[in-house]
Amino acid sequence: MESLVQLAADPTAWAALATLVVMEVVLGIDNLIFISIITNKLPVAQQSRARRIGIGLALILRLALLGTVAYIVHLTQPVFEIFGKGLSWRDMILIAGGLFLLWKATKEIHHSLDPDPAEKTGGGASLGYAAAIGQILILDLVFSIDSIITAVGMTEHVPIMVIAVLAAVTVMLVAADPLSRFIAANPTVVMLALGFLIMIGMTLIAEGFGAHVPKGYVYTAMAFSAGVEALNILGRRARKGKRNAA
Repeated sequence: MESLVQLAADPTAWAALATLVVMEVVLGIDNLIFISIITNKLPVAQQSRARRIGIGLALILRLALLGTVAYIVHLTQPVFEIFGKGLSWRDMILIAGGLFLLWKATKEIHHSLDPDPAEKTGGGASLGYAAAIGQILILDLVFSIDSIITAVGMTEHVPIMVIAVLAAVTVMLVAADPLSRFIAANPTVVMLALGFLIMIGMTLIAEGFGAHVPKGYVYTAMAFSAGVEALNILGRRARKGKRNAA
């Protein structure tokens, strides 16, 4: 308890907490975009529950990994080499997760452009409930490991890491349903979100091979694209309003 009081009185601890909360929320939004796209393919009655299960699994994984911080730190140590490049378990997990994101985003883009016959006629869901939860769990693991390693690199205080993780998951819970409804109501946003997933997947692969990609560049590009799409949405609504008025 005394150490917690000392930590609360330390300005550097508060600065680390604020920075880490922002980082965790950003990583959480990446995770949430994937969860939203996957759960929107389920029957309406199952979507909200699947989102909460996916976010709950993300929280459990993050807290479980925080309990093994000492082991997680060693995930960055090279275990073997490929073409002279040492790869750690973290690198391999990031590469695998990036490849999975590329595969999944490409597949979803293909389905959006050329839907299955069942989807064209409105029959049935295109993804099973267990399959959706399984895919969410895979990406939860990738984002959780990346999240915890980021946290370890920014602070050595586990309570700060726990608070940041809880803040990020709280934001995910609050934003889950509104974000999913917004994505479902705007088909062009789905394509934009899938483009984000491809970019995130490429970033994960690059980082897995040791190429540092500044997160600021990635999220600035995403914010710019989202801003352009927001203007397009406003323009379409304005045109629709004029047609209705006429």
